Amino acid sequence: MKKSFIRTRVVNGVGEIQLDRPEALNALDPSMIRDMHAALLQWRDDQAVSAVLVTSCSERAFCAGGDVKPARDAVLAGDFDAVREFFAAEYRLDELVATYPKPYLAVLDGVTMGGGLGISVHGGVRVVTEKASFAMPETAIGFIPDVGSSHFLPRLRGTAVRCDAVGMYLAVTGARIGAGDALAVGLATHFVPRELVGDLADRIRAGDWQEALDEFVVPAPESELEQRFADIEKVFGAGNVDDMLGRLTATDTGVDPEWAERTHSALRALSPTSVRATVELMRRGAESTLEECLARELEVAVRISAAPDFVEGVRAVLVDKDRAPRWSPSQIEEIDPATIAALFGD
Repeated sequence: MKKSFIRTRVVNGVGEIQLDRPEALNALDPSMIRDMHAALLQWRDDQAVSAVLVTSCSERAFCAGGDVKPARDAVLAGDFDAVREFFAAEYRLDELVATYPKPYLAVLDGVTMGGGLGISVHGGVRVVTEKASFAMPETAIGFIPDVGSSHFLPRLRGTAVRCDAVGMYLAVTGARIGAGDALAVGLATHFVPRELVGDLADRIRAGDWQEALDEFVVPAPESELEQRFADIEKVFGAGNVDDMLGRLTATDTGVDPEWAERTHSALRALSPTSVRATVELMRRGAESTLEECLARELEVAVRISAAPDFVEGVRAVLVDKDRAPRWSPSQIEEIDPATIAALFGD
């Protein structure tokens, strides 16, 4: 039998899911999505289970995202039914997490990207350590930020501050942020130092997760991202991709020039089709329910996977790992608006 990459157990009323695919940084393959979904369904109506805890067996990662290489293989084989089912199954899992009727806690220690946010951010408690790092890097592989990100990224909030511009920035650029940043915008809820996170998990397993949090949570580290909010708002707060690029190259916006140059270069290196599609996806998601966002993301995901950049982007980043994708078209200005409209079924 094929080894399962999901370990499950119930101790003192706490159902625990451990991600156990360390060689792939716990990237979610179809079997992991299936097994995790099955466990959550079983525990949902089990009165012996009062809460769910999700942890990782890897010291390097919570979850590096969905393993999209099988989806690329299906695209190359022309099997778009398999592509649709791959993403649909992942999004069903994300929606189950979001609607789960019991306390859902995730311990995020290490890399947490893409699909890793899908199985954590939709839950009520997201504990991070100083080693946690977050990103939605899909525009670097010719894809779009998915797993409900078009719902949660436009709704990020800091302390009494709306952070929708930050959500757009994270979605479009794929920028990586740390634990303090995630806490500052609401992607994470609690901070526990790595040296104590094992003790925290043991206390949660003892059956009183709130008491465990009260004992081990400490003040969050500072956020570098929070110090950049003003610049991000000026560039990503409104308008289309062309407006954003223009603000990054303008000299009279009051934006830090070094940050602007780095961000401009980063945007230019990404899939032009993905960048334009992502901006549109986030704009629509800001006015939609999670259910609507997931349904829209599925349709766009299937359509954009058929475009040349997805196969090429996954090749460059995850297969050959040469980090030298050849995008088609190669420049943001070359994208036909009709191409983006077609991705959304317009």
